[in-house]
Amino acid sequence: MKVVITEKPSVARDIASVLKITGKKKGYIEGRGCAITWAFGHLVTLLEPGEYDPELRKWRLDSLPFIPDEFKLKLIENPGVAEQFETIKKLCQEAEEIVCATDAGREGELIFRYILSLSRCEEKPIRRLWLSSLTPDAIKEAFTGLRDGHDYDPLYAAARCRSESDWIVGLNATRYFTVRHGRLGAGDDRVLWSVGRVQTPVLAMIVQRDDEIAKFRPKAFWELTTKYRNVVFKYTGDRFEQPDKAKELLDQITGQPFKITAVTGKQKKEQPPQLFDLTTLQREINKSHGLSAADTLAATQNLYESKLVTYPRTDSRYLSADMKPRIPKIFEQLKPLRAEQIEPLDLAKLPFTKRIVDDKKVTDHHAVIPTGMAPRSLGAHEQIVYEAIVTQFIAAFYPICIKKITTVDGESAEVKFQAKGTQVIEPGWTALFPKKKKKKEDDEQTLPAFEKDESGGHEPSIREGKTKPPKAFTENSLLGAMEAAGKWVDDDTLREALKERGIGTPATRAAIIETLLRRNYIRREKKQLRATDMGRCLIALIHDPLLKSPEMTGEWEEKLKQIERSEADASGFMDGIFSYTRSLIENSTSAKLDTDRWGDCPLCGKEIVKGKRAYGCSGWKEGCKFVLKSEYKGLELTPNQIQVLLQMRVLPYPVHIEEQLRLLLLSTQGDLMDIDLPNADRQQKNKPNDRPVKTKKPPAKPEAN
Repeated sequence: MKVVITEKPSVARDIASVLKITGKKKGYIEGRGCAITWAFGHLVTLLEPGEYDPELRKWRLDSLPFIPDEFKLKLIENPGVAEQFETIKKLCQEAEEIVCATDAGREGELIFRYILSLSRCEEKPIRRLWLSSLTPDAIKEAFTGLRDGHDYDPLYAAARCRSESDWIVGLNATRYFTVRHGRLGAGDDRVLWSVGRVQTPVLAMIVQRDDEIAKFRPKAFWELTTKYRNVVFKYTGDRFEQPDKAKELLDQITGQPFKITAVTGKQKKEQPPQLFDLTTLQREINKSHGLSAADTLAATQNLYESKLVTYPRTDSRYLSADMKPRIPKIFEQLKPLRAEQIEPLDLAKLPFTKRIVDDKKVTDHHAVIPTGMAPRSLGAHEQIVYEAIVTQFIAAFYPICIKKITTVDGESAEVKFQAKGTQVIEPGWTALFPKKKKKKEDDEQTLPAFEKDESGGHEPSIREGKTKPPKAFTENSLLGAMEAAGKWVDDDTLREALKERGIGTPATRAAIIETLLRRNYIRREKKQLRATDMGRCLIALIHDPLLKSPEMTGEWEEKLKQIERSEADASGFMDGIFSYTRSLIENSTSAKLDTDRWGDCPLCGKEIVKGKRAYGCSGWKEGCKFVLKSEYKGLELTPNQIQVLLQMRVLPYPVHIEEQLRLLLLSTQGDLMDIDLPNADRQQKNKPNDRPVKTKKPPAKPEAN
């Protein structure tokens, strides 16, 4: 008997339908010498520390770092999992061959191999089904091309390394910071400091951006413009930091004629957009409709399982060459939905440019595209996402957009000005995006026909403005920063690794954001994502720069890719993880404050000085108003407490000082804290507010990312 293991029941039903297997049993479908069964995503996970040794249920510093000699597996604690696993195990033990039909990627491989291991069926012959779509044709084609399952051993090795290394770093760091810094006051008030390889650098980026905004001080500037024939011309020099120079030039040109010195025009070609990968899809939907990354992923997954789009968790924006024959058929199937938009395309001669087809840039899966199957009734989110994917798919094959950019130069009393205007000659692909016809400020004007050397009166003026602070992260911009995290890293090799992978993966980035929200480390303010006091405090407590930087993720991802390609050894990677974790605990334990200084001003960065009644910024003469009083609710803060507060740099907003004082009065709370609770290793779910969560049962193991 052949056993096929899928990741979800819906996929098992789709495969059974295509293979004409109809015998429904409890937990599987049987027929024609084959049984198709399913997981519920991850059925198997790694043991908790207390399951290796009951003494490890106590959270103690002297037990860290904890690294198992051999990782062991268990079923996840979820209703129905044990019963379904017993069904899978029984089928696998009776099978002559087992087919892996989980999602075709790193995590899908891990799900299958963990099930195989816990079933003690690792010696059974295995085959691999690699699906990028759940349409009947795609399933049939994939079954004709089954490969030896052990061809994917390197992929499993990389997946296992990712799982175990995240467990090691996340668990040990979370336990360390919770034990060392989790005590907020008398009694049982405690806070869980959850630390992770991916979530912590993302949180650090948000904290850093909030700091830049808080420290920003707007500077005034002045711009010189003039209006001639109802067109605004801008002074071609730099804008003025002082009004006197602008006023001097204004006086110079007032009452003088304005002359056109040159009129030039050039064509600009704008290429059609590329197809979506998951991250660009999430960014576009967040920007245009305000949906969260998690909602977009959920909607796209529903569309995939409804056979309407291809596999969503992809980091590629390209198609492979072998897909070329399928594309015209997809367009034919989409005609009832988009006849007018598809009509201009010559389906017999589609432009398969390198922006669309490139085998070298297709990783586990190609770009997200429609399958061509007609949708029936869709939910609101699914409708938005489906329409975006279809429009992007059509636009990728549309002609380029051709614009004429006209530049008009002029002068008055030898002071030079310039105006620009844009005229669309051939709209091409932009005809599909009427709402995207936004133009830059200096392109918004419709220019009349100017002639060189023409002259006339004009209306000069000065506009005063102020510089603007950096923008707070939205989900759109944060996803972009996570995807292009290389710009945060100095090392060239690591930057290249992050260029391909970034922080996290397309499949996990939405979950990372949701995890930070759930743990109360960040909060939503309309479309913005801002750090909470809890999040700022955690970043302040972590002294190891690698734990807060994309650099470590870049290094890990580079090595994991090498393991996937059989270019690196998994054991060497794990040895490095063991070494890093030990040094993390040792260095964090020995980290000390700089006793020779108070710290830097959280508002402007200048050094803090001690006054008679309070601590203040040395930049007070330049206008910085930061002051920290040494008394808090009748309690006189010690110099050490002042240093903790200032050197941890968690006070950018004076209005939040009271909350941060409460969080960081750690130096008077005794030495260390041990937690001895039987359920301490279970996951904590923080409440969505801006207050620290109080719990008597903090979990040991954070989510992997």
